[in-house]
Amino acid sequence: MLKDPFYYQTISELASQIQSGSLSPVDLTEIFLKRIASLDPQLQAFKLVMKEQAIAQAQTAEQAIKNGTYLGPLHGIPIAVKDLYDIKGVPTEAGCSMLNNNIADEDSTVVRLLRNSGAVILGKTHTVQFALGGVGINHDHGTPHNPWHKNPHAPGGSSSGTAVAVSSGMIPMALGSDTGGSVRIPASLCGIIGLKTTVGRISRKGVYPLCTTLDTVGPLARSVEDCAIAYQVMQGEDKNGDPTTTGQTPHDVLSGIKRGVKNLRVHFAESAFWEDVDPDVEEAVRKTGDVFKEQGAVVESIDFPEAQEALSIQPRGQIIVTEGYAHNRKVFDGNVEKLDSVVGPRIAVGVDVSGPEYFEILRKMAGLRKQAVDRLSDVDALIVPSTAIPAFPLKEIDQGYEIYSQYNLRYLRNTTIGNLLNLCAVSIPCGITKKGMPIGLMIYAKPFHEEMALRVAYAYEQASSFAQMRPSLDWLNG
Repeated sequence: MLKDPFYYQTISELASQIQSGSLSPVDLTEIFLKRIASLDPQLQAFKLVMKEQAIAQAQTAEQAIKNGTYLGPLHGIPIAVKDLYDIKGVPTEAGCSMLNNNIADEDSTVVRLLRNSGAVILGKTHTVQFALGGVGINHDHGTPHNPWHKNPHAPGGSSSGTAVAVSSGMIPMALGSDTGGSVRIPASLCGIIGLKTTVGRISRKGVYPLCTTLDTVGPLARSVEDCAIAYQVMQGEDKNGDPTTTGQTPHDVLSGIKRGVKNLRVHFAESAFWEDVDPDVEEAVRKTGDVFKEQGAVVESIDFPEAQEALSIQPRGQIIVTEGYAHNRKVFDGNVEKLDSVVGPRIAVGVDVSGPEYFEILRKMAGLRKQAVDRLSDVDALIVPSTAIPAFPLKEIDQGYEIYSQYNLRYLRNTTIGNLLNLCAVSIPCGITKKGMPIGLMIYAKPFHEEMALRVAYAYEQASSFAQMRPSLDWLNG
């Protein structure tokens, strides 16, 4: 069963078969539902599986295609969404059992857009409580098991279940969200692709908020093109739902994705990104420069002081935890002791941030964003490690809040910089450690240049074999 070819086919590969009629959306949906039933009891990626609804959606898609109405590459493709996204009639718990009665009245904007594209939603994936954490631990709902190792390792957070589901072949694509790295960290640690979008590109209406200043919607998938396909249908203005999207004209990221990187300026960003980096990670990421050079890119190293400055303006993550507390006061007040032990202490920081302190951080961040764009005026893309360290065993991380925090900060550092500077990014596998865990390359592009981040990532993907790596899952048979 584990060798079934459908499990690791890309959306593009599956879509061509569905469009031709050689693959039934209903059969494909049932194949993935069976795989979830087989693997998820051990991997714990899914919070909710919507079997009956999924089969009904697949039947509708199949009939429409037979009748000559084909909506595009997502038509009939099974997907999943992180448990932050509203789906009408089911709870949005945001990783917290105290929200088990938070039933959505309507679909979130992106869920509606995905449904309109013909996608079949199989269910919701686990997340860190309130999406607040880069390790991926959830002591309330359970921590998804990184499929790359028999012993529990960090899956990455907060889109932990999404990454585990995609990496293990339980779903070809699923949605995450990224406020400080929650798409890119799990993508990196689980050996798949993750796209972090610019705030304003995709509506957050109906997405449980952590920090609306930084929250973004993004897909995780097994190929760069699959992320682009998902992004293409989700982007666009949502005037009545998310004001940050107002005036944002949709752009085409698919037509130019295969143009290559010849003469593009793809530069290593130095400074903060490389401090205290695992040797295996540094070696793998540095080697990617040779791959880009061979394809004709101009690869250099540049100083990027805005990275360190971004980290220094909010050393305790004040923007995220302050807004996180503000959005969730009704839940947090009087219940901090009931929160996950890795979440409660972080939220407590947000309680104590003053108005003037918060305003000053936002003011400095706005200035840094302009500086960063100016510095990158002659640069097409930056390349850095997605995370400073690979996935570590959970028994080494989950030893009280102090030790957990040390790991959490190391996972979040390189990604948080991009959120604070409002850059877009792709994390793509670029190697494997001596202990057999995936390594991620992060490709940063300027704000609202998702087409460039995807183009550069696609070029690397086609010139290397790391994006085709798969966890063996042999240990699941034991």
